Parts: sequence; structure tokens; C-alpha cells
Amino acid sequence: MKRKLIKMLLMVTLMSFTVNNAYPYNVLGKILKPKSDKETTDTGNSNKSNKVREKRTVSNSAGSIVLDSEYDSVGQNYRERFIILHYTALNREKSLAALTKNQVSAHFLVSDDKDDPVFALVPEGKRAWHAGDSEWKNSKNLNDSSLGIEIVNDGDASGQFVPYKSFQIKNVAVLVKYLAEKYDIPATNIIGHSDIAPQRKSDPGPLFPWKELYTKYNIGMWYEEATKRSYENQYSSGLGSIPVSEMQKELRKFGYSIEITNQWDKQAKNVVRAFQHHFRPSRYDGVMDVETYAILKALNEKYNKKIETMKGE
Repeated sequence: MKRKLIKMLLMVTLMSFTVNNAYPYNVLGKILKPKSDKETTDTGNSNKSNKVREKRTVSNSAGSIVLDSEYDSVGQNYRERFIILHYTALNREKSLAALTKNQVSAHFLVSDDKDDPVFALVPEGKRAWHAGDSEWKNSKNLNDSSLGIEIVNDGDASGQFVPYKSFQIKNVAVLVKYLAEKYDIPATNIIGHSDIAPQRKSDPGPLFPWKELYTKYNIGMWYEEATKRSYENQYSSGLGSIPVSEMQKELRKFGYSIEITNQWDKQAKNVVRAFQHHFRPSRYDGVMDVETYAILKALNEKYNKKIETMKGE
């Protein structure tokens, strides 16, 4: 009788335990809760992405549909393919006013006030009006495919360029690195306004520290010093034997929009000056000298060698 009573009590206890605990226990006595729908639903695509499947209903005057993200297409990329850096050539207050109240804008504004945040002025998924008539390699009208970052700096409004503040460069580095990683933007597409519009723009200017961004933060492009020296030795007798058109083609191959005229006309000199702003800021006179050409050749060897190999196959 006593044994039966114990058995009945154990059964009642077990039933109560099962009813009150809908989740099973593992061998360690830890509750194993079922995964939520978002955790258990497979995306259903072949590339096994980590995208969470979502279902939502869209209703309007035409009717209703269910949008289901179960399948994920391989054929896609981000709209955001370039990061373009600018200076405002205005003070903080005028920069904010110009970028928020006029027909010009940028996605972000980096202030010259250390206590300011980085101002996000246009959602990343929308077009900001910062690039204007622009071109880099095979892309034109870069407003469609770029993120614009303005930096509060007087530029050359006073007749000479003004240095950037160290905390501004740190803020720019954090922001650019965040955006480049988020949207898979390559180093070759992190450039200045003067790179994409050399006939009319000079920002962010020769005092913007592109080399520092590259060496300290691994952002953007820079040449290998040894490769540059090798080309300088190769052209130590001067560039007189090299057709101007060939040097212009090197600039075009790197990314600049330039007419191949076989002469150093105004448009060609403007492109050389923009290149020097970025990669040889110690002298930006628009003259293609040995050092400038050696840097250009070194950059093309580093960043465009694969293109040459593919063309040769």
C-alpha cells in the first residue's frame, strides 16, 4: 500500500511538472526553449545567407498582398558604391545652413567643433546632391551611387588652403571605415571631389591627409614607396621620350576623366593638379614631372594590374 501511494505521488508530481513546464529540459537541467519563428525559419536561398525571413502585408486602395523574403537573389549590390570627401569652404553655422536649407546636400557633415557629433543630414539610402557633374572610371553622375561627406574647413577661400583639425580626421576615419565595411566599398572608390570633378573642384584640397588615412587606418589608396623609386630611376633622364597621350592614358586608366589630346592643355593640367592634391601634395602645380608620373605608374601597378592582365589574356 505504501509503495502504491509513493508511486501515485510520483505520477502526480510528474504530470504537474509537465503541465507547468511546456519547455523540455536538457541533461544539465537547463530549459530548452523553442526558437522563435525568426530563429527557426530558413531563408530558403541557396547561398545560406544570414538574412532573417520576413513576411508583411501591404494594403492600399488597390488591394492587399503579402511580401515574403524567403528567397534571396544573387544578382544584387548596394547603391552606395563610392565615398566622396569634400570641404565646405564655410564655417560651422554656414555649413549647416547651406547643407540643410539649399539645393545642395551631403549625407554627413564633420564639424570643426570637437563637442559636436557627426551630423547625419541625408539617409544613406537616399541621393544627396553633393557630387554634381562627375565621373570616375566607368561611372558618371556619382550622386546616384555615392555617399557624400562634407568637412567644415575654409578650403582656399582666403587664397591658401587651411589645415584640418586632428579630431576631424579621426572622425572622418571612423565614419569612412564604418561606411566602407557596411557597403563593401573598395579602397579605389574612396576619393575626393576634385578626383571626380577636376575641371571645377579642388576639395578636399592638398592638406587633406590621404596618406595618414591609408597608413594609420588602412583607408583609401596610396602607392608603394619602393615601386615609386623604381619608376623614378627608370625615368631619371626625364619624360621627353614618352608621348603626352600615353601619360594622359595612364591618368584615365587610374580613374580620372581626361580627354586624350596629346598636349598639356588646360583640362589635362587640371587633372594632373587634382592627382597631385591627392598623391603628391608637396607640389601641385599641374605639371607632369618625373615624381608625379612615377607615383601614377606605381598606383596603376598596385591597383590596376589585374585589369591589364585580363586585357592581355
